[in-house]
Amino acid sequence: MPKNHDALFRQWHMLRLVPRYPQKITVQDIRRGLDGAGFEITERSLQRDLNDLSNVFPLVCDDRARPHGWSWQKDAASFDLPGLSVPEALTVAMAERQLRNLLPLPMLDQLQPHFKAARRRLEAEPGKDGRRSWLDKVISIPPTQPLLAPKIDPEVQRVLSEALLHERQITIRYRKRGDKTPTESRIHPLALIQRGPMLYLSCRFFDYEDIRTLAVNRIDSAQLLEERTKYPAGFSVNRLQEAGVWGFGAGEMIRLEAIFQPGYGDHLYETPLSKDQVLAELPDSRLRVIATVSDTPQLQWWLMGFGGGAEVVSPKSLRAAMVEMASELADVYRPSDK
Repeated sequence: MPKNHDALFRQWHMLRLVPRYPQKITVQDIRRGLDGAGFEITERSLQRDLNDLSNVFPLVCDDRARPHGWSWQKDAASFDLPGLSVPEALTVAMAERQLRNLLPLPMLDQLQPHFKAARRRLEAEPGKDGRRSWLDKVISIPPTQPLLAPKIDPEVQRVLSEALLHERQITIRYRKRGDKTPTESRIHPLALIQRGPMLYLSCRFFDYEDIRTLAVNRIDSAQLLEERTKYPAGFSVNRLQEAGVWGFGAGEMIRLEAIFQPGYGDHLYETPLSKDQVLAELPDSRLRVIATVSDTPQLQWWLMGFGGGAEVVSPKSLRAAMVEMASELADVYRPSDK
């Protein structure tokens, strides 16, 4: 391939590595990203490319501290090739509607250029086939009570994103629920988890092996370190999610057997609890379900939502927990003598 083509593809890839302000990336991290994509370039040549491209593209360099960091300007148009197709634009526009009440404001701000590009693409399409009206024909409704997202410090959000992207440790000042004074700790950020309106950080404290989960809105401040993040052997967010860790359980799997009153469990035919779920209709039209699921408080909350429409048969530990919850609920709503 001619050398000028090599330079073109390298610069295109380089521009895609640069984040939007207030995030930034150093020349060293850009070079590592290019190395991973098969492009060899010295830091001196890379710095020269960035200076040249900043005369054409809205790139800015933060030289207030070393190492210097490069960013796209905050209001710069979304940069990518090729342009959005109509199906892609529809997908992005619908994602904006879905994420509006779920993601913290700093994260939404970073996505605004992509949302605007999608809207511009749809507005440029002729309306004779109804594609522009598609967004008025779909809606997503959360299955639980909607809650407002807590406020997250934009600078904390920026540092977490950069640390996860470049796999670097950070120091944080974190307030536990109910505490007024934060505690400073060095952590290894492993993953971000969006759970309803809450954003959580999966991490390791100092060099301990156990994995902890922190509410991002309780992080008062965060500072990026040079030390690399060390992931636990075999770490996988998908496996942890399947084990129910972020349902606030211990990751233990149980064999659930429950009986649903007529009409209460019909949705399980179309949306099963697990791949090994077995349904059986009883002679009195009740529905028995047997499935392997993670033992979490979320499972208990789900079952309690059916009230008397669902009965846990086994395991005995879960049935006992449901009995205790029902007893506490009965005490709360027992008629007062007043």
